Amino acid sequence: MLNIVWPIFIIISFIFAIFTGKLSELNASIFTSTEEAVKLCISLLGTICLWNGIMQIANKTTIINKLTKFLNPIMRFLFPDIKQDSDVHKEISMNIIANILGLGNAATPLGIKAMKSLQKQNKDKKVLSNSMATLIVLNTASIQIIPTTVIAIRNSLGSSNPTGIIFPVWIATICAAVIGIFFTKLFIKLGK
Repeated sequence: MLNIVWPIFIIISFIFAIFTGKLSELNASIFTSTEEAVKLCISLLGTICLWNGIMQIANKTTIINKLTKFLNPIMRFLFPDIKQDSDVHKEISMNIIANILGLGNAATPLGIKAMKSLQKQNKDKKVLSNSMATLIVLNTASIQIIPTTVIAIRNSLGSSNPTGIIFPVWIATICAAVIGIFFTKLFIKLGK
């Protein structure tokens, strides 16, 4: 869908710039925005590398096992179909931990890995299992205690208070997660 929407927006922008006589301004904005995008990517690269490295180190130590045990009551409620000692349980726990730390870039590959593992256990390969649906909702809501990526973006763009969004992020992500999980559990119950 986006491969249709974006070209349409680009074509409309060029047509509008031609008819309004602002083609030179459009051209200048293209080069300015690409330069800013590259600067933003470079500034985020350090943050992404740091937190991905921390997650890799944590994965190789006992920290993940301790955090997984800490999350066990929540995991039992959210994913009752998954055995606690399975690799899928650990993968989902790592995904949740990465999301809580605001590491969307680290959480995405962990979520994909967990989803692939859940698909292997899925009896009907054409339909999402209850655990898969719950994981999608949980990832979409993405409770964040430390929204590191957003803070890094705000910092790179010169915000005077890049951490000023922490409290609103807590409220938004917790509300989204609670409502999403409530309705997921409700639909799962109604579907049985």
